[in-house]
Amino acid sequence: MRNFVPDLIICFIVVCAIVVCRLVANILHSSLSGDVSTQLDDAELTISQLIERKSKDYSWMLRLSVNCFGYLCILVPGFLIYKYTNKINYLDRYERSTLWNLVRLCLSGSTDGADRIDLYTRSGSGGDSLKHGSKSSVQQCILLGYCFIGLMGSYLTWGVLQEKIMTQTYINSANQKTKFKDSQFLVFTNRILGFLITAIYLSAKNQLFHKTPLYKYSFASFSNIMSAWFQYEALKFVNFPTQVLAKSCKIIPVMIMGKIISRTKYEFYEYVTAVLISIGMVFFLTGSMDESKSTAITTLTGVLLLVLYMVFDSFTSNWQSELFKKYSMSSIQMMCGVNLFSSLFTATSLTIQGGFYASIQFALDHPKFIIDCVILSISSAVGQLFIFYTIAKFGAVVFTIIMTVRQAIAILISCLIYHHSISSLGIIGVIIVFLAIFLRVYCNQRLKSLKRQRTTRTTVSLNTKDSNPNRDGSNELLLNSRLNV
Repeated sequence: MRNFVPDLIICFIVVCAIVVCRLVANILHSSLSGDVSTQLDDAELTISQLIERKSKDYSWMLRLSVNCFGYLCILVPGFLIYKYTNKINYLDRYERSTLWNLVRLCLSGSTDGADRIDLYTRSGSGGDSLKHGSKSSVQQCILLGYCFIGLMGSYLTWGVLQEKIMTQTYINSANQKTKFKDSQFLVFTNRILGFLITAIYLSAKNQLFHKTPLYKYSFASFSNIMSAWFQYEALKFVNFPTQVLAKSCKIIPVMIMGKIISRTKYEFYEYVTAVLISIGMVFFLTGSMDESKSTAITTLTGVLLLVLYMVFDSFTSNWQSELFKKYSMSSIQMMCGVNLFSSLFTATSLTIQGGFYASIQFALDHPKFIIDCVILSISSAVGQLFIFYTIAKFGAVVFTIIMTVRQAIAILISCLIYHHSISSLGIIGVIIVFLAIFLRVYCNQRLKSLKRQRTTRTTVSLNTKDSNPNRDGSNELLLNSRLNV
């Protein structure tokens, strides 16, 4: 007879988490409401609406705290279930059931279809195998143009709409002007659409099951939604060109995080270009600040949000890199897993603080917002697919160059549409940043080329020496000395 006690305990943990979340949410709502509801004819306000009425300079801290509480409602019970099932050896000692299969999928992965890796997507890690295929030069140029237009169109659209939604006012039927403030709802719409697209693709390719434990994606998912949230919130305090230049500085926190997580060693040119990017960013910030619209508080808040965005984003890329090395999943599987947990995290947090109700009500009152939000989500999801496709076909270097050009065009478009002013010092900063990025790409390619030449020549020398064992090794030593120089 099956022992149902472990299943009941797991369900009990989930139920307790739901009860505690609702209880804390009610307490938080009561503490935030005060006399606000009486001032609005006793209207029932959500936690999101109550937070909106706080000071703009500091309300983001409160929103962040409430968001994190919502994420903990998923992480804490998940951690407790993980510890409990490991302690009782749940997967090995108990019979299979629907709950058992779900726990196995989350905690240890699935062997069903684990080896069915999408070779087309996996080649995205390097791209060399497809880069020199049988296609003609004309076909390669057409394909490159297709990737270029796809990346430019999707991410330029995404950038323009991102700034519009977070900074511009929407007019309702009563001719009232209002700004949309719940950036977490935008994160949710982007992630849920990305999950649906990748899930449909993997279902068509029969690759939904793989050996990676699903909980491994939660770490990258948490850092991913945090970085996206900080990115949207930063637009309330800094302009879009500043944010684009800050993204270029991601190289620095990525290098630091790589040292911490993967013990990665970097070349001298990488440190030089990182310093140049930092200098260019300082010049740009100094030369693009609008004194009439900014204060010391808003400026420091904007910079802090951008720094937090880069920290979380750099962790995401390094953690995903470690998962790729350990489990060899495809990029689409990674995208699906991360977006799955991102959707769960943001949906839970929005439900607790009433963000769904407030955002949907805002959308119903402002139909133009619905159009902007849908196009933003589609461009984000399509852009991610173009990233994987471009890297698979042409490699990471070509992709980096395209995205660097895209960043420069995004700054120009934002300045033209939203009338951002940049001084000559700011322009110099932009030039320094992009020159440093191109220098980094060139040095990276040059170093790889030298390493390939060294490997080839060493192999030829060894083969020659093996075929002539009595030959003097002076030529080989000369070759190695030249290569070392």
